[in-house]
Amino acid sequence: MQNMSLCGSLSSTTSHLTSIPSLPSTSPLSLRFSFTFRENRNPITPLTTLYPRKLPARVLVKSEATAPASSEAVKVTPVPSDMKAWVYGEYGGVDVLKLDSSVGVPDVKEDQVLVKVFAAALNPVDAKRRQGKFKATDSPLPTVPGYDVAGVVVKVGSQVKEFKVGDEVYGDVNEKALEGPKQFGSLAEYTAVEERLLAPKPKNLNFAQAAALPLAIETAYEGLERTGFSSGKSIIVLNGSGGVGSLVIQLAKQVFGASRVAATTSTRNLDLLKSLGVDLAIDYTKENFEDLPEKFDVVYDAIGQCDRAVKAVKEGGSVVALTGAVTPPGFRFVVTSNGAVLRKLNPYLESGKVKPIVDPKGPFPFDQLAEAFSYLETNRATGKVVIHPIP
Repeated sequence: MQNMSLCGSLSSTTSHLTSIPSLPSTSPLSLRFSFTFRENRNPITPLTTLYPRKLPARVLVKSEATAPASSEAVKVTPVPSDMKAWVYGEYGGVDVLKLDSSVGVPDVKEDQVLVKVFAAALNPVDAKRRQGKFKATDSPLPTVPGYDVAGVVVKVGSQVKEFKVGDEVYGDVNEKALEGPKQFGSLAEYTAVEERLLAPKPKNLNFAQAAALPLAIETAYEGLERTGFSSGKSIIVLNGSGGVGSLVIQLAKQVFGASRVAATTSTRNLDLLKSLGVDLAIDYTKENFEDLPEKFDVVYDAIGQCDRAVKAVKEGGSVVALTGAVTPPGFRFVVTSNGAVLRKLNPYLESGKVKPIVDPKGPFPFDQLAEAFSYLETNRATGKVVIHPIP
């Protein structure tokens, strides 16, 4: 089952979603996209200042974006004034998504960089946001969705110190997942991101692999930290094959020094869990984890089964619940994007001790975003649903 938290075969219905109906001419999205932002309560830089034509900005474009950085050829192209981006102007299902080819390239603030997006990834929070599940704290519509990004820096703000044009980076573009996430997300050719939210892309990972990591690995890490997890402790991960769960397993073992790691999954993913270092792989279709005589120091619930999770924890232990109802002593948190965490974990990624898991159905090309969302929402993805290449 796919993780239904903030992070995580195509059904027969997705074939009917390949053609996104155009919005009527009266829709706000029929206007120039960046223009509609000027009346929002969180205004973005006016249209007239978005990349004036006189700027000779350049983009480093990789000819083989799926290969490791060391083998990629580079060519230089100018930054355009307009870009392709996925947009929705109302909340709803995948049918509200529209591919717009005339969205203004966002300008950068002093603490931001402009990233040429090579890959992005979907998380359950993307779907929930599009459905209007947290509209009270969302940024104004219309929205370019997307949290996870991997790409190349093509412009830097005046206060940026860590990155320069040409640097390969990755990160979660929204510091707070639910509180005013950006109108300009990562499902576009370019996105503007605060320097503090990004880290250098691990050298051994391609862009699709890197895009699969940020929100999920930051959620996994922060959850473990909040429990006080440390060397010698035991943990069971619910939905160990999901985007977050697969990384909790690896971080618990490789970074925090767990003495024992158990995890639940379906029959088809038992071997995957064992390859990630799980000591006890539990097929949830055949046995109930809460009935095991063994109890754990931490239960990391990445699927929404907190009422059962609390039955598997030792007295005095901790239960992390990412979604669903919370049963004491379980607790919930919402991840804060932090490039410093990614920098801290980069050595584990570059050594191969921790690996991203990209769902084998993908990556999905940019123009098949509706199909990718539909697949994500079946809750059957393994690891992360990645969008790549992006024009």
